[in-house]
Amino acid sequence: MRGGPTPAERIYLDHAASTPCAPAVTAVMEHVATHEHANPSSSHQAGQRAARYVDEARERLAAVIGALPEEVVFTSGATESNNMAILGIAAAAEERGERRRRIVTLELEHPSVLGPCRHLAARGFTLATAPVRRDGMLDLDGLAEVLKDDTLLLSLQAANNEIGTIQPLASASRFAHEHGALVHSDAAQALGKMPFDVEALDLDFASFSAHKCYGPKGVGALWVRNGPIHAPIAPLYFGGGHEHGLRPGTYNTAAIAGFGEAARIADERLADDAHHIAALRDHFEALLQDRVEGITVNGALDHRLPGASSLTFEGVDADALIARLPDLDLSAASACHSGTPEPSHVLRAVGLSNDQAYGTLRIAFGRGATRTGVEHAANRIADGISALRTFPSGTTS
Repeated sequence: MRGGPTPAERIYLDHAASTPCAPAVTAVMEHVATHEHANPSSSHQAGQRAARYVDEARERLAAVIGALPEEVVFTSGATESNNMAILGIAAAAEERGERRRRIVTLELEHPSVLGPCRHLAARGFTLATAPVRRDGMLDLDGLAEVLKDDTLLLSLQAANNEIGTIQPLASASRFAHEHGALVHSDAAQALGKMPFDVEALDLDFASFSAHKCYGPKGVGALWVRNGPIHAPIAPLYFGGGHEHGLRPGTYNTAAIAGFGEAARIADERLADDAHHIAALRDHFEALLQDRVEGITVNGALDHRLPGASSLTFEGVDADALIARLPDLDLSAASACHSGTPEPSHVLRAVGLSNDQAYGTLRIAFGRGATRTGVEHAANRIADGISALRTFPSGTTS
């Protein structure tokens, strides 16, 4: 008996959670895993061949973000990078006897930013959240009031993982630096989806994840201004000299090589991908708005990621709607909150009620999206909403 749509019959609409590996990325990883299995830290020829793949990936990522190769530290992903930056900056400040004990962030940050910030608050640091507008955009006037001369760190996402809002990083960085604070950005959603230059944005640290830009899972990077040797950051791990002692451990050479290739491709395709994806996203939203009443599009509509679409449907439970659409891969909220009963903290932070948050779909289009697929998805969602509003209990007659 058939258990549901096959992968070929489904439409993937969850690129904010993870993207598929680009074919060229898979090919590079397969080659490295098969033919360059040596430890890159070994001094023999096989080890040095493997090391060249790590060096090349470092150079490629650095070129994409406007950095120097020696400023790139490879990690297991943005979650580790965020923890390394926030906790490492605090640890270094404590080691120096620094009196700065104030951490500023946003309520709608990713849990891998909020988690370490709250951990520091429990250890005696002051945690302050800057206000955001209804569209999820940082209120710069409010940020100016929250920043104080004892601020150690401002951690501000580049773009939100649920509603797609792109934050005014350059202006926020300027405000923070005027108070002598460091600036970190969770840029996991930005890489490969929007222009991102660490120098133009005046950042001190930035976190990245390969699987958000058509690379493999389990690998990411932390960009550290001037490199980890000279930066005000302390290591959280010990036992090896890798990455200048900031992140010891044997390199995942194949995944790192894949990350470098994914970054190169994403940068090469950036403008074309953004235009293609944004046009399809707008077409999708227009189709739904024509067919469905009581629909709200969340986020800063003129300042959001090209593929991001957060839609609230009045009187509809998003989980019940998803259950009716087995051929569509989409989410009710961030994958980090999947399976939890609480409403999305992002949607609550921008003013949605619990009922509105529970009635919201997070849809994220990718470079493989087609007009036919987008139209099919819009029609399927509209039909599902109509059925739920007609038979709220889930019965059909």
